Amino acid sequence: MHQTLRDKAIAVCDKKIAQKGPNVGLSFYAFFANRNDDPDMLMEAATWWIKTHRLDHFEKAAKIREMVLAGQ
Repeated sequence: MHQTLRDKAIAVCDKKIAQKGPNVGLSFYAFFANRNDDPDMLMEAATWWIKTHRLDHFEKAAKIREMVLAGQ
């Protein structure tokens, strides 16, 4: 995962956790606007989420944050 996407994922997770608490769930779509303005980054996130880690559609933001920080 490129650093730009890592930074974005961590920022989104931090924001969601701050807003809704440590048990908030999210999908990789949370990292993007409602319109597909960066298809390459969207595919990178989808590949990391679905193909590489075989995560469920919704996962805890804290789990995703820790995975990204760990370099997974």
